[in-house]
Amino acid sequence: MIIPHAVTSEFAARFGEDPTHVVVAPGRVNLIGEHIDYIGLSVFPMALNRGITLVFRARRDTCIRVASSLPEHEPREFALSTELTPYGGGDWGDYVKAGALAALTAGPGLSRGMDAYVDSTLPAAAGLSSSSALVVAVLLALLEVNHVRAERSELMGIAARAERFVGTRGGGMDHAICLGARAGTAARIDFDPVRVTHVPFTPEWRWLVAFSGVRAAKSAAAQAVYNQRTEECQEALERVWQAMGESEQPPSYRTLIARHAQYELLGQAFLCLPRLLHDRFRHVVTEAYRVHDAVAALRANDEGWFGQLMIESHMSLRKDYNVSAEELDALVLAAQDARAVGARLTGAGFGGSVVVLVGTPRFAPVRAALEHVLAKAGKPDAEVFEVFAGGAARVEELDV
Repeated sequence: MIIPHAVTSEFAARFGEDPTHVVVAPGRVNLIGEHIDYIGLSVFPMALNRGITLVFRARRDTCIRVASSLPEHEPREFALSTELTPYGGGDWGDYVKAGALAALTAGPGLSRGMDAYVDSTLPAAAGLSSSSALVVAVLLALLEVNHVRAERSELMGIAARAERFVGTRGGGMDHAICLGARAGTAARIDFDPVRVTHVPFTPEWRWLVAFSGVRAAKSAAAQAVYNQRTEECQEALERVWQAMGESEQPPSYRTLIARHAQYELLGQAFLCLPRLLHDRFRHVVTEAYRVHDAVAALRANDEGWFGQLMIESHMSLRKDYNVSAEELDALVLAAQDARAVGARLTGAGFGGSVVVLVGTPRFAPVRAALEHVLAKAGKPDAEVFEVFAGGAARVEELDV
């Protein structure tokens, strides 16, 4: 693995020694299945060829010292302990602490901390899962310095639960794809238990990501709004569950969708839910069906079908789930006008990025259309870049 010299030299400058190991943990784009992993429904993301690089060296004590290439991320230092408390306010160090807590769950009684330096090829707060990639990177690094081996399938759930330390009630998609991806494929991820099913792309399917320049952090001010969606989905489920005559506990979206046709569920929701809860419920149910159809479309190599599902997903996220933003809508519209195959917001929304499926003949015009929209918006951090389906997080020893 080739690591930029600037990364290893910065580590040495800060900590007085060379790093011994590196973790590379990918970001992700979610292709279909937004805001439904945290209620136990299947999703369909792919890992990216961009992500977090964390170089590290074991310590003889339990101290964790970590620094970042991002100037706004001040160095953080704490002792490895199950009694950690959050820094709060969306501090990046809380994701480092979440990774430490995950490591302590996977390997109770860890006795060695580490010095670490973090670099990233992902835009910060772009809805591409840089925060979860950091959690996974810290987790894997601490297991490595303590010589602990664990099954990836176990670590997926451990990392997802640990990230709730930051206060956001998210799901397990990001950690599962980061730990379980395979290059050249998307992955259907099912939950309870976590299962990863790889579905390969053909080379003709090309992907662009357009970061709007509007940060989409799931912590700090956005956290309350994000968590509110979780509560609304749960309330809608409980009401429809009762109205459908289901008696098992706890109520489950997965059970409802398995037992009843989509038209039955949406019809009952129309009758028994107030408008806001009806809209949330409609998004969840229709998005779950779109995941099923998207997997089928990819397996059939049907770009047009897949693209239409992406557009429908974005409309649902905008109208029923209310998590889009003007900047994201403008990018999706520009992609459609330039005859992209499909486009939608990806990630939690409230800013962040859109993912665009582009047929090779239209690649340059679509990219130009997206860049034009971003240039007019004048956001300094905005950018458009091609992405590929990357592999899972990995740890390697360095030869420096």
